[in-house]
Amino acid sequence: MTDVVFVFEVHQPHRLRKDLFWSSGLFRRVGKKELFDYYFDRRLNREIFDRACMKCYFPSNQILLELIDKHKKEKRKVKVSFSLSGVFLEQCEMFNKDLLELFKQLSETGCVEFLSQTHHHSLAGLYPEKTEFIEQIKTQKQTVKNLLGYTPQVFENTELLYNNAIAKTAEKMGFKGIYTEGAERILHGRSPNYLYTPVGCSRIKVLLRNYQLTDDIGFRFSARVWSEWPLTAPKYASWLAATPGECISIFPDYETFGEHHWPTSGIHDFLKHLPEEILKYPHLNMATPSEVVDRYKPVGEIDVPEVDGTVSWADVRRDASSWLGNTMQWAYYVSLTRLGPLVKETGDGEYLRIWRYLQTSDHLYYMFSGTGGPSEVHSYFSPFRSPMDAYVTAQSAALDFESRIKLEAVAANEPFLFYTGKGEKHFTGVMAWTLKGFVNSLKHVSLKSLVFHNCNGDFEKWAEFSLRDSKLAERFRATRGLELKGRKLRKFLVEAAEKRFKEINEQIRDATGHC
Repeated sequence: MTDVVFVFEVHQPHRLRKDLFWSSGLFRRVGKKELFDYYFDRRLNREIFDRACMKCYFPSNQILLELIDKHKKEKRKVKVSFSLSGVFLEQCEMFNKDLLELFKQLSETGCVEFLSQTHHHSLAGLYPEKTEFIEQIKTQKQTVKNLLGYTPQVFENTELLYNNAIAKTAEKMGFKGIYTEGAERILHGRSPNYLYTPVGCSRIKVLLRNYQLTDDIGFRFSARVWSEWPLTAPKYASWLAATPGECISIFPDYETFGEHHWPTSGIHDFLKHLPEEILKYPHLNMATPSEVVDRYKPVGEIDVPEVDGTVSWADVRRDASSWLGNTMQWAYYVSLTRLGPLVKETGDGEYLRIWRYLQTSDHLYYMFSGTGGPSEVHSYFSPFRSPMDAYVTAQSAALDFESRIKLEAVAANEPFLFYTGKGEKHFTGVMAWTLKGFVNSLKHVSLKSLVFHNCNGDFEKWAEFSLRDSKLAERFRATRGLELKGRKLRKFLVEAAEKRFKEINEQIRDATGHC
């Protein structure tokens, strides 16, 4: 018996306003609650979402619901799976709750599995420090549970980006399976139609996307120059039946069915008849990723080094170059990652939300500057006239956002690192990049650390030379004359820093009108 696993990727980004830079709209006085519409094009996003609903989401969901219902009493059922990004689910709530209701109905059939991914469809899995990656996964997992009543057990990272470190993180988070691309360079002659074990892991199993069979639908279905056109359900089912292996994963964009290939191409008829054609073969079965993980044992290991080894499902190279292949992409990526500590030190949920929307991989995807077929694919998805236009817009948004964060949190030139003594072995792991973060750190770091730095005059030096704030430096300097210790020292330092933070913020609001 061979299991055929259909997984549909469903994602829509919050696209940036294309006129953000060109309309001289940067650095304007905007209230915090207005920032989303200041950066993102709600009108365009709704327009694209509504079009995809009409051409793809509603008709395709209805086809699947009818197929599942038709075969629900049979031994071999129709089963499919979805990987829904958190930002897509947010757009369902924003623009069309009826679509969300259809996905709930699919969930209630018991024949549909929902995978987990990063909520914001970001490249956080590539960050050296995995905290942000983990937070986004937890958020998406909870969103799927809240909205669809389903708890994901299998993980698919953004754009199937995968390496050993990502697999280890997914295993630590309790996932039993993880998807990636069945690229030849990680298979070394083996078949993608089996399960594998990631190097360095003991429990989680790797499922591989069969990209050749997937692309026959995703890219070639409407290609009249293709020798196999027209692609019919009986023909495709016969290919699956002739394919050796234990599990064949077909993993296209859901928009393939009606948006990328228009309804007039016959794509919905193909979707409607394909499951029944598959089930005509006694050795084919339709299954979900979790069922496959539970049913089969790995036949070998997959080794994908984190450095220069990361694999994805994009373009010919199937690596990270679709998002990090040129200087523009790296500049934007670095700008956002550097902002992370500052944003989190604000403790503000709205700023964190905006920062994470700016991380969505699509912004980087639009900056791709390659040539040939890959360039045509990137251009098809991009709302911008050129990669440079995409970069100018995204980088402008990042710089504008950075200026607001630095004003809000009072950013220093260099972070303050808290130690309990001299040498790296005494580093507490606590650091502050902003005055606001510094205040919070003073409240929680050990008294031993406070005494150490106070005796050395480190607080006043940081205030003087990194914050460039002589007033705060003078207040810190006064502690040594008072000979404060223990909790009294903590209280004095916190009150001095908090008071100065409030003074600076009042000055900023008076000068800029920032809310």
